[in-house]
Amino acid sequence: MLAKVYSCAILGLEGHIVEVEVDSGRGLAMFTLVGLPDAAVKESSERVRAAIRNSGLHFPTNRITVNLAPADLKKIGPSYDLPIALGLLIASEQLAPGCLDGAMVMGELALDGAVRHVRGVLPAAAFAQAQGFRRIFVPAADAGEAALINGIEVIAVESLGQLVSGLNGATPLVVAAPSLPTRPSAAPTAPSPITDFAEIKGQETAKRALEVAAAGGHNVLMIGSPGAGKTLLARALPGILPDLTLEEALDITRIYSVADMLPTDVPLIQQRPFRAPHHTISHAGMIGGGKLPRPGEVSLAHRGVLFLDELPEFDARTLEVLRQPMEDKVVTIARASGALTFPANFQLVAAMNPCKCGWYGDPIKPCTCTPAQISAYQKKISGPLLDRIDIHLEVTRVNFEKLSDLRPGEPSATIRARVQAARDRQAHRFRGTPLTCNADMSVGDLRRYCELDEAGRSLMKAAMNQLQMSARAFHRVLKLARTIADLAGSDRIATVHLAEALQYRPRRQA
Repeated sequence: MLAKVYSCAILGLEGHIVEVEVDSGRGLAMFTLVGLPDAAVKESSERVRAAIRNSGLHFPTNRITVNLAPADLKKIGPSYDLPIALGLLIASEQLAPGCLDGAMVMGELALDGAVRHVRGVLPAAAFAQAQGFRRIFVPAADAGEAALINGIEVIAVESLGQLVSGLNGATPLVVAAPSLPTRPSAAPTAPSPITDFAEIKGQETAKRALEVAAAGGHNVLMIGSPGAGKTLLARALPGILPDLTLEEALDITRIYSVADMLPTDVPLIQQRPFRAPHHTISHAGMIGGGKLPRPGEVSLAHRGVLFLDELPEFDARTLEVLRQPMEDKVVTIARASGALTFPANFQLVAAMNPCKCGWYGDPIKPCTCTPAQISAYQKKISGPLLDRIDIHLEVTRVNFEKLSDLRPGEPSATIRARVQAARDRQAHRFRGTPLTCNADMSVGDLRRYCELDEAGRSLMKAAMNQLQMSARAFHRVLKLARTIADLAGSDRIATVHLAEALQYRPRRQA
C-alpha cells in the first residue's frame, strides 16, 4: 500500500513542502530511503524501527521504500522521523488512510517512541498556514512556538504511541492553545538592563548620544582610553531600547527558531537581542554560513544591538563583511547549491581605544605610541566602514568628584520613556511604509521627511566643506538630525538639531 504524509524543509527562513511517500510491498525485508537525504535522515530507519516496536505497534517485515520528494531538495536533520513512521503505519493499515489529510508533520523520534524537539517549527507552522494546511503535528516541547501562528490547529505530540491512539480515536488529541498575544502592546516587556544608567557616573555627553542612537536605531562608535566606561555604557543600552512590536518579535523568534537557539520555555522572544561576540569570531560566524548556511551574529542581532568591543582587534575581513548588511539590512549567503537570505537589520555599537597603548589624547596619562603606530592602529578600521557609523563618540575619563558622588543619575526607565515617545512619532510618520525607525530611511525618504530650511541648508553646506563629508555621511547627518528633532518633539529639523548631529561626526586625527 502507498501512503503519503506531508512535512516541511526549512532553507534559510523559508519553508518547502516535502512529500514523504511510503510504499510497503512484497519482497525481501528491506528499508530503502531515497530523496537526497543527509546522514541524519538516512539514520531515521533505525530510529523509526525501534520507536514503532517499543510503542507496541507492528513494524512491517516486507520491502519498504520511502521517498522524500522533491528529490532535488536536500533533506537535513531528524525532523522527518515522525512523518516516516506515520507513513509506515498508514501503509501497513495500522492507521486510517485519511487520518492526516490537510496536516503537516514534524518530529524526531527517540528509540522508546518519545517525540523530541526539532528546530524551525515556527517558520514551518507559518509556511503550513500559508499553504492552506489545517493542522500541524509537532513535538510537545515545540507546541507553544507553533501556536504563535494563527489560523492553524497545532497538535502537541508527546510520543508516537499517544499520537497513534489519538488518530485512531481511542484518546483525544492534545491541541495547543494559541499563544500569540492578541494585542501588539501585550508582546513586549521592559528589558532588564545589565546596568542602569543611574549607576553610571558622569559621561553626560555619552549618555545623550546613546539616547539619540536608541531613539533612531543609529550605529555608534565609542573611542576612549581604558576604563573610561565604554563597555559599561554599551551594556546599559538595552535598558533604554524601545518596545518590540508584535511583528518584530515574530521576526526575531523565527531566526532563533531556525538557529535552534530558542529557549523551550520562551516561545516568543519579547526583548531586543544584544549580541556581543568575541573578537576571535570568524567572518562566517559573524555573517552566517557553513556548508548548510545558518544565521550569523548579524542576523541573531536583528532588530537589536550588535556590540563589538575592542573593534580593531577583530579580523579585517570579519569587519568588512559588515558593510553590505549595514546598508541593505539583509545578508545573502551564496553557495554552489543556491543562495539564502537572512534579515540583518541590527544596530551596531562598537568600542575601541584611540591607540595601541590606549592613552592617546588622555589629559593625565601620556601616550607611549609613536605617530606612525597611532595612525596604523586607527587605520585598522577602514574608511568605508567608519562612514557607515552615524555617531562617533569620544568617551573621556571620569574625575574623582563625579565618581564619588552618591547622588543617582537619571534612571534608564526615564530615558526609555523619551526614546519610546520618539519611536512612536516615527511609527506615526512611517505608517503604511516598511520603515520602522529613522536609520532605515533611504535617499528618497530623506527628501520627503528631512526637508531643511534655508538656514539648515547653509549650515550643511559649510559643514560638508569643512568636514569633507561624503554623500553617505551627509545623508546620515540628516537621519541623525531627524531623530534629535523627534526627541525634542519637533516636526521640522532646526539648525540646533543639525548642529548636534554634526557634533557626532569624527574629527580626531592621529
